Amino acid sequence: MAIDDTDILVSGGGIAGLITAAAFGSAGRSVICVDPAPPVTEESAQGSDLRSTAFLQPSIPVLQAAGLWERLAPHATPLQIMRIIDAGGKLSQARLTREFDASEISDQPFGWNLPNWLLKREISARLTGLQNLRFLPGTGTAGLVVRDSEALVTLTDGCRIRARLVIGADGRNSPVRQALGIGVRTFRYGQKALAFAVTHERPHGNVSTEIHRWGGPFTLVPLPDRGGKPSSAVVWLERGTEIARLRALPREEFEVELNRRSAGVLGHLTQATRLTEWPIISQIADRFTGPRTALIAEAAHVVPPIGAQGLNMSLADLASLLDLSSDDPGSARSLAAYERRRRPEAMARLIGIDALNRASMISARPLRDLRAATLGGLYAVSPVRRILMRAGLGAA
Repeated sequence: MAIDDTDILVSGGGIAGLITAAAFGSAGRSVICVDPAPPVTEESAQGSDLRSTAFLQPSIPVLQAAGLWERLAPHATPLQIMRIIDAGGKLSQARLTREFDASEISDQPFGWNLPNWLLKREISARLTGLQNLRFLPGTGTAGLVVRDSEALVTLTDGCRIRARLVIGADGRNSPVRQALGIGVRTFRYGQKALAFAVTHERPHGNVSTEIHRWGGPFTLVPLPDRGGKPSSAVVWLERGTEIARLRALPREEFEVELNRRSAGVLGHLTQATRLTEWPIISQIADRFTGPRTALIAEAAHVVPPIGAQGLNMSLADLASLLDLSSDDPGSARSLAAYERRRRPEAMARLIGIDALNRASMISARPLRDLRAATLGGLYAVSPVRRILMRAGLGAA
């Protein structure tokens, strides 16, 4: 069977993989992107991803270079303020509120939020306009043989591809990572997350709100109005048994629990979409590279959805790969530099987010009080507050 040649093969057609394909295609590389499942690009369709993604400031140049930001910007909701609320007292109500305003460190918002199903729609449309790119939804990676000079990929339809660089963007159970024999270190919390959209009485004012009580953070992220009403995306982390209980409730009883957990910060919340659920872990690959192969996104690192870090870490991976691939993509020199640049930074962020998640899960009252006092103390010192904000953007 004939072998097709390409500069870049991207294994994985999730949001990170699609953006990676668009970025390398826009840079003039020949690209093939494969994924076993076609992207679901309508909110109401079966299997649609009802989560949302906040692109922080450092990610915008990556999207611009990929020819994506002009498509995404009209649908994006700015995140001007990150509000953290501690509701860990006897009652489910805010007892400590701290707001981090982007205007303290920048003339731009912290980031911009978009629904994941819409991202897949707009990025897929961009891929169709790149003549040097082939997107093959419904086709996955079945085999990988790597050499110093090239990588040979066998697809699930039997086709074979010779690539200068294979990018594994194929998720936390990455076939590319497994083919390379790269292990992972996994941290488990016994948590799951519910993701869905709500409407609410009060406008969100471009404020993203993270509410800490116990079990994990409850986050409200601004979305465009829905049916003339203010709307936000919800990411609700809880222990797995509690998520199972919540999902089994009739809709009216679920909304009672929803409004109790939200501490009333946006007035009454009304569920606007179905509930989607996924397990929460932290995970990091033992290596991010192999011969002619690089791992990015959840193939390399997985973190809980706190502080909008997940996909923004993935786009930092992509930015590094683009920067280091200007000559020979997949060369030993460029991949060694990628490993040195990205894995230590990803590990540091994973450790920090792991600590924040475990702090948010605390159920003992004295420790919840300590959590609130720590937040108040850090916020009160202006230089520390600004350092924390820059670090959250990836600028420190």
